[in-house]
Amino acid sequence: MNIQLLDLLAQYETIKDEIKDAVISTIESGHYILGSQVKKLEEDIAKYCGVKHGIGVANGTDALLLTLKAFGIGEGDEVITSPFTFFASAETISQAGAKPVFVDIDPDTYCIDVDRIEEKITERTKAIIPVHIFGQMVDMDRIMEIANKYNLIVIEDACQAIGAEYKGKKAGSIGHAACFSFFPTKNLGGYGDGGMVVTNDDAVAERIRMLRFHGSKVKYYHEILGYNSRLDELQAAILNVKFKYLDEWNRKRAEKAEIYNELLKDTSCKLPVARDYNKHIYHLYIIQHEKRDELIKYLKDNGVATGIYYPVPLHLQNVYKDLGYKEGDLPNAEYASKRTFAIPLYPELTLEQQKYVAEKIKEFENLK
Repeated sequence: MNIQLLDLLAQYETIKDEIKDAVISTIESGHYILGSQVKKLEEDIAKYCGVKHGIGVANGTDALLLTLKAFGIGEGDEVITSPFTFFASAETISQAGAKPVFVDIDPDTYCIDVDRIEEKITERTKAIIPVHIFGQMVDMDRIMEIANKYNLIVIEDACQAIGAEYKGKKAGSIGHAACFSFFPTKNLGGYGDGGMVVTNDDAVAERIRMLRFHGSKVKYYHEILGYNSRLDELQAAILNVKFKYLDEWNRKRAEKAEIYNELLKDTSCKLPVARDYNKHIYHLYIIQHEKRDELIKYLKDNGVATGIYYPVPLHLQNVYKDLGYKEGDLPNAEYASKRTFAIPLYPELTLEQQKYVAEKIKEFENLK
């Protein structure tokens, strides 16, 4: 058996006629930049999240950068975030001119450890970017409590968590703003890059709309220095088709995660921990194993694809040497980076395939 980590073509086969119609209709409309498809997606996702504004941008990275800029975060400022996430979560802080400050993670959820945030706050701290990693939300009550105490901005990095919930509230609805990615591998993914910012803040929404369009409200009249970062109309058309299925796809992911939990419960793998106040949408099904690299090789040899997220925590990346972190400073993130990996999980994955993956993991452990 050959099982991919994610099979995007399997998903496409279920909706290809709708996708083709949407793409052709958009091409025939003759309107390719910031048209009706983008407007519809912005309105629908804002409504879905329970916020006032959705602003489509070119990708999830730009969503983070433009949001930081819209809040006026820049030179001399510090922003607290997780070291166990995709590089963009910290990269955009640096691109805005600020300094990323890393806080270790909860060893069970892999989200930022909220109990360690306050000790990293200084007079220069301006914001917190909690990352809802792998599809599970951070303890947002505690995040907002800390933010209110120190007058900090909270930007939810929800790039892996569209549709996730915290105590019944959707990802993107709790912080001052939130960022989504529509990279093809995401639970709601396009056929190229795409991203969105959601917020209840009218002024921030207006500023992001300007920033994405060269700092302009009216074409050729520029009020601030901006960027060229617009969500493509074709991608929006594709996402409008797929958005209708998001909740169903997330439900199937969660069901398949429960199947894995049962199939793997007697192995030595550490399985995902979902907090009882969260609705986890399993962007990735992450397991932990003391012999990760050997297990990954065994699975590969038996036709099972895997993925390591993330092999080097951000505080130990070469580009951040000047921040002064050293190995051992954030032990939970460092431990996870050496032992965690993803096994195949997507809505179209079959029970037979899941059983095969579990069987090969058990075979490996019996050999050892």
